Amino acid sequence: MNPSTLEIVATVLFVLAVLHTFAVKQFAKWAHKYPQGSIPENLLHFLAETEVVFGLWGAALFAAVAAINGSIDEAVHYIEGLNYTEAKFVLVVMVVAATRPVVMLGEGIINGIANLLPLSKSVSFYLVALSVGPLLGSFITEPAAMTLLAIVLKRRYFDNGISYKLAYATLGLLFVNISIGGTLTHFAAPPVLMVAHTWHWDTWFMITHFGWRAALSTFASAIIIVLIFQKELKGLEVVENRREPVPYWLTGLHVFFLAAVVYFAHHPDVFFGVFMLFLGLTTATREYQDNLKLREGLLVGFFLAGLVTLGSLQQYWLKPLIASLDGSMLYFGATALTAVTDNAALTYLGSLVDGISDDLKYALVAGAVTGGGLTVIANAPNPAGVGILQTSKAFGSEGVSPLGLLIGALGPTLIAIVFFWFV
Repeated sequence: MNPSTLEIVATVLFVLAVLHTFAVKQFAKWAHKYPQGSIPENLLHFLAETEVVFGLWGAALFAAVAAINGSIDEAVHYIEGLNYTEAKFVLVVMVVAATRPVVMLGEGIINGIANLLPLSKSVSFYLVALSVGPLLGSFITEPAAMTLLAIVLKRRYFDNGISYKLAYATLGLLFVNISIGGTLTHFAAPPVLMVAHTWHWDTWFMITHFGWRAALSTFASAIIIVLIFQKELKGLEVVENRREPVPYWLTGLHVFFLAAVVYFAHHPDVFFGVFMLFLGLTTATREYQDNLKLREGLLVGFFLAGLVTLGSLQQYWLKPLIASLDGSMLYFGATALTAVTDNAALTYLGSLVDGISDDLKYALVAGAVTGGGLTVIANAPNPAGVGILQTSKAFGSEGVSPLGLLIGALGPTLIAIVFFWFV
């Protein structure tokens, strides 16, 4: 099938957006050459925001649709025909999961397990946070788990003088383990969510085909990183959360609202209503709250919305490519393709292929989650993690380097490949 002019333009803009994500560090460097507060400095810092990238190029596609069709109404019609539920959901669940009561509860659970290990506090917490923590994403969703872990790890490690190598090794480990850690259930990982209903996958199917592999892989990767950096981790001072304790009833209400948002994940009109009620609760209990992560949530939602806007017109080359591959080629192809396109979009396109075998279904989804930590755009929760961590001391004033993330994620990705394909 010959692509239309609009599809070709969308692919060009998509490629430019991907290249832009790898150039954000350079934009940040250029910004420092101009006086602070000047228009060029502010503009370049804006272009250096990773979360802005796909939304910005998505806006360019909106203009292109209007220009090609000669009508703004056509561009509006195109946007209204897309499904932005995932972007809206990540915005809401990120804000709810990043509140003090939820973070303290999650940190308390990790601390409780870590105290059972015969290791130093900094080592045991690190090990549990990056092995057990990502598996929590199977129940509270991956974006919520990413938000919670990123906040806790930032305070305890990234802002605590860790080395450049440990920072990127931890970032890569976190992203890969979050990507595979949500596969114990059929509703928590975006790439699984896209196909579970169509292919009739339930939680039991996920546990028996994906979940046990994910658990073994997360533990193996975390243990290896701990062994490599054990000397540095042992030397770190434990930074406990010294905030005022949160009443149990308030923590319970936050968990209730988080559960309600997750339960209504496919119904944005409902979960936004739940969110409004939640904002009322946080306002009434301000003394037990930190500042809400509204800016971070909006940026991540904008990023994902841009990804949907650009990604929806990539079907003409992605769908035939998926249909033409055998099991091994599809698995490793999906792992590689995930690095340059959202893994949920990839599995969604795979679900549109008629007559795909059970083996190919597994290969596609397994490859998609395996490669979900390689880049910022590979997995929906990754922008949330970058949005929280890029301001930490470990990454300096220029934020997270896409190349650094790629290198840091290679080791855990190879371990995931072993468990998801060779075991």
